[in-house]
Amino acid sequence: MARPRLSNEAIDERLGALAGFRREADKLAADFKFKNFVEAFGWMTSVALVAEKLDHHPDWKNAYNRVSVELTTHDSGGITENDFTLAGRMLELAARYGIAPK
Repeated sequence: MARPRLSNEAIDERLGALAGFRREADKLAADFKFKNFVEAFGWMTSVALVAEKLDHHPDWKNAYNRVSVELTTHDSGGITENDFTLAGRMLELAARYGIAPK
């Protein structure tokens, strides 16, 4: 069952609370820069465990110490509450490394 898409107004209102995330069309996007590859991969592993529990998986890519993230709910065709939930958890986990998205 598809999750309900959020309205543009709801997305814009909620986005202000996600420092470093931006809206790109029907996606939430952010770029994280860690000290090294091990930290970047460790963060991705932590996020993967959360994503699996939420049954909501990010589109992302990793190049050495950088991770680019895009969140969207594919079966809903846009941004849903789950995207904001996962984005918030990503920020919490990144804070453990002393970083925020750029």
